[in-house]
Amino acid sequence: MEQAKTTTKKILEGVVVSDKMDKTVVVRVERFVKHPKYGKFMVRSKNFKAHDENNECKTGDKVRIEETRPISKDKTFKVVK
Repeated sequence: MEQAKTTTKKILEGVVVSDKMDKTVVVRVERFVKHPKYGKFMVRSKNFKAHDENNECKTGDKVRIEETRPISKDKTFKVVK
């Protein structure tokens, strides 16, 4: 008897950095991390390419992105809101 797989999709929030590509936006996601040795809190950021089907997002917009199947070599997220 097979069991249904339940996978949780990553949902991240960030700011659109670039919207120059067609149907693609670059989203910068920042996270707050404590340094392992010194204990100081630091901001770490990473850029993700996300699929934007209708080219609705503009630079500076706050968006929520969700993990999906690979759409291209770099795109594995899509814009949800």
